[in-house]
Amino acid sequence: MELHRVDRICAGAVGEPGQRTFYLQARSGADLVTVIIEKQQVELLAASILDILSRVGKETGEGPPEDELQLEEPFEPLWRVGRLSIGYEEEHDRMLLELEEVVPEPEEEEDEEAPEAVEAPDPERIRVWATREQMLALSRQSAAVAAAGRPVCEFCGNPIDPEGHTCPAMNGHRGPARR
Repeated sequence: MELHRVDRICAGAVGEPGQRTFYLQARSGADLVTVIIEKQQVELLAASILDILSRVGKETGEGPPEDELQLEEPFEPLWRVGRLSIGYEEEHDRMLLELEEVVPEPEEEEDEEAPEAVEAPDPERIRVWATREQMLALSRQSAAVAAAGRPVCEFCGNPIDPEGHTCPAMNGHRGPARR
C-alpha cells in the first residue's frame, strides 16, 4: 500500500503507562491506515526524523499544530510493525516512511515424517510520503508520546514501575529514590 501525499500522520498511545499500546496513523483522503508500533520504535522514529532533517539542509516549517495530531477512532490496526525505514527524496522534497509487518516465523515440526517446513508469508508493507513539516511535527509528537510513559532508570534504562524498581545494573538493589 502506498500513501503518496498524506493529509496527516501521527503517533499516539492508548492505555495506562506500562500497559499502553502505541499506534501510528496516516490519512490520505478517505484512507485511514492504523498500525501498532512499539514504544522503542516511536522513540527511534522521532530521533531518526530529526537526524534526516538536519542533513537535508533546508529550512523546515513547524508543521501542523498539536491538536491536529491526535489519533482518530476507531483504532483498527492492520497489523504490528516489525521494521520501519525512513528516508528523504530530494526530487519531490518528501520524506518516506516505510512500515513492514511483523510476520511470525512458522513453527518447525520435530516429526521427521512431516512435510517440508512451511515458509512464512511475505510481510505487508505501507509506504507513506509526507512533507518535511509533517514529519517534523510527527517527530515532536512521537517524542512527547514516548516520554509520557513511565520514567526510566538512569542506570539500566528500564522503566520504573509505580511499585518500585529492582535495577539489574545495581546488582538487584533498588536504585535511588525518584522525586
